[in-house]
Amino acid sequence: MRLPLFFVRAASYTGCMSILLGWGARVRAVFADNKGPWGSSGGSDGGDTPPPESGGPWAQPPKGGRRSIVGGNVSSFEDFVKRGRARFGGDGGGGLPGQPNRSIIVWGALAALLLLLLSSMAHVIAAEQRGVVTRFGKYSNTLQPGFRLTLPWPIERVQKVDFDKIQEFQIGSAEEETLMLTGDQNIIDIAYQVRWKIKDPEQYLFVLAEPQETIRQVAESAMRAVIANVTLDGAMGNQRGEIEARVAEDMQRTLDAYGAGIAVQGIALRQADPPAAVNEAFKAVTAAQQAAKTDVNNANAYALQMRQVAQGEATAFDKVYEQYKLAPEVTRRRLYYETMERVLRNVDKTIVEAPGVTPYLPLNQVNRQAPAPRGGAQ
Repeated sequence: MRLPLFFVRAASYTGCMSILLGWGARVRAVFADNKGPWGSSGGSDGGDTPPPESGGPWAQPPKGGRRSIVGGNVSSFEDFVKRGRARFGGDGGGGLPGQPNRSIIVWGALAALLLLLLSSMAHVIAAEQRGVVTRFGKYSNTLQPGFRLTLPWPIERVQKVDFDKIQEFQIGSAEEETLMLTGDQNIIDIAYQVRWKIKDPEQYLFVLAEPQETIRQVAESAMRAVIANVTLDGAMGNQRGEIEARVAEDMQRTLDAYGAGIAVQGIALRQADPPAAVNEAFKAVTAAQQAAKTDVNNANAYALQMRQVAQGEATAFDKVYEQYKLAPEVTRRRLYYETMERVLRNVDKTIVEAPGVTPYLPLNQVNRQAPAPRGGAQ
């Protein structure tokens, strides 16, 4: 039958405290006066033990088969307690005049040691943290958030790690170029951000010697591998999202193979430009390309507009032709009238119908003559 973990730990705590109290007694004995088990070896220091020549009970063998408690003969348990207190300074006579009692120093040291051990047993784990417990340097278990107890130091040691916190670092900056070679043999300056978090505290602490430096090197390697398969225009323009997704996927695959206990949260490209030495030339080329694209787009828009106009006219002609086939004479006369109306709509004209001679009347000039102003001078 297996005992619950609580009773096992309680038994361990009891054993540890017994060992500590035993060592405390030894320490106190070291700091005590150089006395025998029942006081001073001489009889002239005013101790409680009478000299052998005094004829006291200490000079005679024990009677009635009374056995020694700690290696000597005592008359009663009270004498044993009294002489024990005298040995450890419990009678208030410890040290020289003006000096503190050594028992107070010893008990103070033991109390400080006990508080230190108790503080190493109690741990408060925050909600975003996990506590990794090592027993004699070897991984034991992982503590969940809350108030937790462990064995005292140096038996068990707890290391807190930020489990749910998303951490990030930058690669490349305005002061430092990160040059990479693209798939079309061009050089590009890349700057990007890496976001990650801990998914396994045990692996994060004990598998990799320098986890953050390893993540940085894996990110640079994955970015160079992806940039080597895209063109310069793609890296600077429409393939940035694809690059970020591929780099994050390659990083996660590599870190899982290492057993790093890391979860990659994402990659964000902040800069993808040519090197500074040729950046101005690339900007001029880019501006020219944009202008050319603008002209091409305008030409395509005009061509589309003209094509639609032509298609509309062709459709109208087809409809007129269908009517012409049904009534040619009427359609012909109608077309003539519509054409003359469209041509003569904005022309000054005068029509005179008379049999025989057509007189000349300057009616067009009359029509053009401006009216006299009203309210002129009398």
